[in-house]
Amino acid sequence: MVIKIFFEDKPVFLCDEITHSIHTYMHHPDAIFIDEISTPAINSLLHEIAKPEFHTGILWNDNIEKLKKAFYKHFIRVQAAGGVVKNEADEVLFIFRKGKWDLPKGKNDENETAKECAVREVREETGLVKVTAGKKVTTTYHTYQEFGKHILKETEWFDMKATSEQKLTPQRDEEIQKIEWVSKPDIPDKIKKSYPLIADVLINSGVDIKI
Repeated sequence: MVIKIFFEDKPVFLCDEITHSIHTYMHHPDAIFIDEISTPAINSLLHEIAKPEFHTGILWNDNIEKLKKAFYKHFIRVQAAGGVVKNEADEVLFIFRKGKWDLPKGKNDENETAKECAVREVREETGLVKVTAGKKVTTTYHTYQEFGKHILKETEWFDMKATSEQKLTPQRDEEIQKIEWVSKPDIPDKIKKSYPLIADVLINSGVDIKI
């Protein structure tokens, strides 16, 4: 099992196996490999992540659940969900917020399933009314700081369908400035001005991305 966690654009892998992809990362001179579960080791990694030269972190243990528990306790965990929304022309819905192209998503409300959250957030952030959610495509992880606290956000993503004749209304109080249906040939341009995990989400949704 491999869990990929983004610290801004820098990945940290929690894993119980060394895949071909991880093996490639390990050969980078600024990658850090840790094969022990201890608070000092994890704190050391978190310290190194802040350095500009840091490239990748790899934490390996044959007990992935034990590894997750040891790593997660350094963060406040937040559950969220979002959607890869496609229309009848197979275009993908993007939102523009805080200088980045993104996909609609948000935090789970209490007693709300991930799929229910994803649909609600898509409706609230885009103004779409008729939205149907399909299968889950992936889960992403990223970290940020909020009021001095370290947050780890776990986001479940779902394939969704909506028709393009519906009116799109950006949710201004969430700082969303623009919403666009984007055809597949134009998606790479959006990805260049997006977050690394968004490319992972689209690939898992079956979108062929060539940047």
